Amino acid sequence: MFSRSRIASLMVSVLAATTIFGTAPAHGAALSDTDAVILVATPQFRDPIYGETILIASPIGEDRHVGFILNKPTRMTLAEAFPNHDPSKAVRDPLYLGGPAEVSAIFALVASNNSPGRGSLQLSPDLFLVVAADTVDRVIETEAAHARFFAGAVVWQPGELHEELKRGAWYVLDPEPEIVLPRKTEGMWQRLVHRAELRE
Repeated sequence: MFSRSRIASLMVSVLAATTIFGTAPAHGAALSDTDAVILVATPQFRDPIYGETILIASPIGEDRHVGFILNKPTRMTLAEAFPNHDPSKAVRDPLYLGGPAEVSAIFALVASNNSPGRGSLQLSPDLFLVVAADTVDRVIETEAAHARFFAGAVVWQPGELHEELKRGAWYVLDPEPEIVLPRKTEGMWQRLVHRAELRE
């Protein structure tokens, strides 16, 4: 069973950053210090964790980035993760693997025009990242239909994401709502690779 009692210090630093979606750089270009983007693994990026993945990535200062894998649903539901939490039983969508860091913590992306509460970071006018455990609980109870829940995150140390872009590991796209919170993720990677290649 996952623990929701602690949030990584790195996640707290996310909330200290002012991150608003902006224009995405071209494939391989330098990332902005303020813009969150969608990363699509290129076919050449053959990695056991990140191959054929789609991520949302946000800068958090000092050339570091944090993100979440958007197309890796697990076979576990919130009800299975939290059998003693009644509101979780109503969430039918699977829990997603957000990344290999902090896998004991649960995070949420919420489509909303208003902040879900403490520990929330606005990524766009209608999208929030929630990292505080008590606010994630509240989202499960009141806004689950407009949210996606993740176990773990992806963390890039200073300069790592820039280097991956230089190596051609990722396509970079604008963070459109249908990419961030799609109804279905099957075939999504192939579609976005095709879209990115048309832009090259």
